[in-house]
Amino acid sequence: MINDALIIESLPLVYQRLAKGGVFLTVKNGADVNTMTIGWGGITIFWGKPVFIVPVRESRYTFNIINSAKEFTVSVPVNVNLAKELAYCGTRSGRDGNKFTATGLTLTPGHIIDTPVITQCELHFECKIVYHQTMDPEYLDSQIKDRFYPDYHTMYYGEIVACYRTDR
Repeated sequence: MINDALIIESLPLVYQRLAKGGVFLTVKNGADVNTMTIGWGGITIFWGKPVFIVPVRESRYTFNIINSAKEFTVSVPVNVNLAKELAYCGTRSGRDGNKFTATGLTLTPGHIIDTPVITQCELHFECKIVYHQTMDPEYLDSQIKDRFYPDYHTMYYGEIVACYRTDR
């Protein structure tokens, strides 16, 4: 289900959405399913494979789920306005309530992995984690450290095992 042409075609849109409003990162482990908004990350090539890199802070509810699940999905709104839902999922914790009930977002099973995608979005990436690394503050530029931290991210490198659009 790898569609290299679609991945390449989607790069500008993914970067635009990351920079303005974010995209949905969804994780599932057993009955635990959560989505959060990410505004940082990106698609690149590592080890000869397309990889979606997503950062998750250790303090996030998603953190324990993603570590147990070993996979994630990224769902990108293309033509639908999900600004309110993205804002909600980026400012509320799944520890405090069900984001799907609160926003009306729904889930559709993934094609390849067990983690679902956000039904309302039109572009989806299914990813299996092939590497993760927690940031080391010692190597971080002090201006970035002062502006964005003390709660550091773990970077998850997810091999894109499926990429598809649901509006075509």
